[in-house]
Amino acid sequence: MKYEEIVSYCMKKAGAWEDYPFGPEPLVLKVSTKMFALLGGTVDTPHLSLKCKPETADLLRQQFASVKPGYHLNKAHWNTVVVDGTVPREDLVWMIDHSYDLVVKSLPKAKRPV
Repeated sequence: MKYEEIVSYCMKKAGAWEDYPFGPEPLVLKVSTKMFALLGGTVDTPHLSLKCKPETADLLRQQFASVKPGYHLNKAHWNTVVVDGTVPREDLVWMIDHSYDLVVKSLPKAKRPV
């Protein structure tokens, strides 16, 4: 997936919106007030940070060399993926969905998207 494909996919999620709370980079994708993805790196090789269950995060790091502990994030709950083509698209999409779902479940019911 390329940078714009990642942004487009994330923005199709219910209630998703873009924010730049840290300056011009990274792009932070949020649902309600919580972030579910951070996108930095370059257009050709994006770095995508995603929330993950700790045990799943460890398994993904073992499975893919391009999946690392979250850069400047809680290493137990976040992974950073170097999107260089070594992680299959369907796995990357699953990771985005997993991150979004974890964040939505953590929101109070009144703040969850419909």
